[in-house]
Amino acid sequence: MIKRIAILFVLAGVCSPNPFFLSSLPADAAPRRIEVVAKHFTFEPASIELQKGVPVILLLRSVDVSRGIRIRELNVELKAPASGSSEVQFTPEKTGDFVSQCSVFCGAGHGSMTLMLHVIG
Repeated sequence: MIKRIAILFVLAGVCSPNPFFLSSLPADAAPRRIEVVAKHFTFEPASIELQKGVPVILLLRSVDVSRGIRIRELNVELKAPASGSSEVQFTPEKTGDFVSQCSVFCGAGHGSMTLMLHVIG
């Protein structure tokens, strides 16, 4: 009797649309979405932590003038028009710290606009 119950329990888990033994695996559904706001020569947030191999949608929203983000090591580049937004999807395949500066000249404080991405393994 106990053996039959155990077999039924295992079959129920294997045959269900979301087997219990797969519930601990990462979901492949939607990538992580991160919004970065650019204004007054700053990126908010100024630092982002990402996981190697986990897809990301990076949304850049500019409050005032045109802005851009370029991270050469991760092959990421996007530009947001004045008072607009733009997004890019990518999967970081390298670990480390990557610094992006505003890639669109936006005024006197342009050189101080940095965004730090920390990619962990």
